[in-house]
Amino acid sequence: MADPYATLGVARGASEADIKKAYRKLAKELHPDRNKDNPKAAERFSQVASAYDLLSDKDKRARFDRGEIDGDGNPTAPFGYGSGGPQGGFRPGGSGGFDFGGEANDIGDIFEGLFGGGAGRRGGGGFSGGFGGFGRRPAAKGANVAYRLAVAFEDAARLTPQRITLRDGKTIDLKLPAGVESGTQMRLAGKGEEGPGGFGDAIVTIDVQPHRFFVREGDDVRLDLPVSLSEAVLGAEVRVPTPDGAVMLKVPKGSTSGKVLRLKGRGFHKKAGGRGDLLVTLMVDLPVDDDALVEFVQGWQDKGNPRGRMGV
Repeated sequence: MADPYATLGVARGASEADIKKAYRKLAKELHPDRNKDNPKAAERFSQVASAYDLLSDKDKRARFDRGEIDGDGNPTAPFGYGSGGPQGGFRPGGSGGFDFGGEANDIGDIFEGLFGGGAGRRGGGGFSGGFGGFGRRPAAKGANVAYRLAVAFEDAARLTPQRITLRDGKTIDLKLPAGVESGTQMRLAGKGEEGPGGFGDAIVTIDVQPHRFFVREGDDVRLDLPVSLSEAVLGAEVRVPTPDGAVMLKVPKGSTSGKVLRLKGRGFHKKAGGRGDLLVTLMVDLPVDDDALVEFVQGWQDKGNPRGRMGV
């Protein structure tokens, strides 16, 4: 069982931001796609993902810091478990003392030896499954398996279900959560490696792909939209791409480059409900080598100063 702090290379008092930063750095370096000929890197990638999974969960991190669970997320042994107490066994000094050495595997075995097998389990309370309610440590589950899933920008905005193929060849359709972003992790219970105590989990890290003209800003999406000179001057209705498909947008008469128009509910789904907006920035696109436009401008006198508010 590895120390998750050591696995990520951070101090125990590291902030959530430091832990996330360390994880992203290691995940990028160790990603299987970049280390196809290095099986050790894939194993290390899985360890890093498991460590981040534990430390990014406030409850699990607190329990680990208190010593209640180990680096694999399994409950730690009660006092004296597996070592016979602080001194390596029940070894009271003087004659007649008991020395169970290393013969008993746990406290349950010790009391089975003392009371003849199941004798200690009779009577009110008894020693059922161990001493004072402490039983055998449950068998460890198999290791978690890390996956990284590339998700198209529009799919992330729309929360389109994503299909992922697991190591065993089976496919699963994942329902993306509201607020999904690069680095979001999804846990698939029982889809990891097999172990004595059952299967571990699959940890899927989402990687939202960049878009060629959409840019995410929180839950909103920004778009620079080219419009013609006549559309800007006279006003028009134009088709605008959105993550949900093209819609019509009214360009007000006399619009200039930099004017921002808002299309509500066309952004990303918010964790608290609802969706962000699409913020459309108009960019007036002038034609190149248009003789008619050149002739018009040469005969037109613009007495305004568009840089006046800048003090120049």
